[in-house]
Amino acid sequence: MPFVETEVKLDFKDVLIRPKRSSLASRAQVSLERTYTFPNSKQTWSGVPIIAANMDTIGTFQVAEVLAKRKCITAMHKHYTVDEWKAWAAGPGREVLPYVAVSTGILEKDIDKLAEILKVVPQLKMVCIDVANGYSEAFVNCIRDVRKRWPELTIMAGNVVTKEMTEELIFSGADIIKVGIGPGSVCTTRKQTGVGYPQLSAVLECADAAHGLGGRIVSDGGCTCPGDLCKAFGGGADFVMLGGMLAGHDECGGEIMEEGGQYFKVFYGMSSDTAMKKHAGGVAEYRSSEGKTVKVPYRGPIDETIRDCLGGLRSACTYVGASELKELSKRTTFIRVTQQLNTVFTDSTKANPVKVEPPPDAKRVKV
Repeated sequence: MPFVETEVKLDFKDVLIRPKRSSLASRAQVSLERTYTFPNSKQTWSGVPIIAANMDTIGTFQVAEVLAKRKCITAMHKHYTVDEWKAWAAGPGREVLPYVAVSTGILEKDIDKLAEILKVVPQLKMVCIDVANGYSEAFVNCIRDVRKRWPELTIMAGNVVTKEMTEELIFSGADIIKVGIGPGSVCTTRKQTGVGYPQLSAVLECADAAHGLGGRIVSDGGCTCPGDLCKAFGGGADFVMLGGMLAGHDECGGEIMEEGGQYFKVFYGMSSDTAMKKHAGGVAEYRSSEGKTVKVPYRGPIDETIRDCLGGLRSACTYVGASELKELSKRTTFIRVTQQLNTVFTDSTKANPVKVEPPPDAKRVKV
């Protein structure tokens, strides 16, 4: 018989963080760097735990070069060739590799390609094993095989949204569990399948399970503004992965489109018909598209957006008296709310919005 859970599950929009007494005099006093030693790879990583998503237009070499300067990670999309990896790692990527994860699927051809990339770029220490449905037996077996073949490789794997599967993946060899099914801005899994889990509750529950085993989680999807990152970290996420929030920038993949004097870049989900036509020749007969394609207003250099996110995170820490990011979850109390924002001026993202135009030499397409 079907079972109905009656406990209310929460999304980022359902809560705010309660402020607390603080001895911090300035946001500049807050440290956002974390140091983790992973349970299975035994590797230690230090940096700012924000990850650019492994999507075609987000997880690019160019994005990685910028984010690495802020000590943030980029999970590369899995469609770069071995030769492209080799050339980049020998050139501008040489100093960036500590803040890069190579992505792979779970098919035999995916693992063969992963092996080739790791052979030509042995400095890579982190892999992102990425499937839409992290509950399959084939996925778990793949993690076990990768762990056995590369014992010292830090494995980020997902996606899941429940305690028991978080524990299963860590027991199988994963170090960082990707948490999130359906919350992404260009994901339509919930619409197409009816499957999902409110993101904040997923983070709270999976973090509790992972930390009990010495593992880590990354909140993947659902962030619409810097405040949502703060709530994810406050809820126990060790990393936060961003896709839509990083779309539309110079360093993102794709050309700039001009339409009616406005500039855009295309952004699409990796299960969208756009992605499947590009990489698999189309949507297979037995499945449906679970992603959408959108035009995102052109936003200029990505570093400004990252700086804005880091500034919001530092400010959240000062509001609760956390001098370090690792203290944020200990000092976070969520309060249930019926309204997040004052929406009188819904079109304005900043007090004085400025139209951003691409540089004259940028590639562009007129629509």
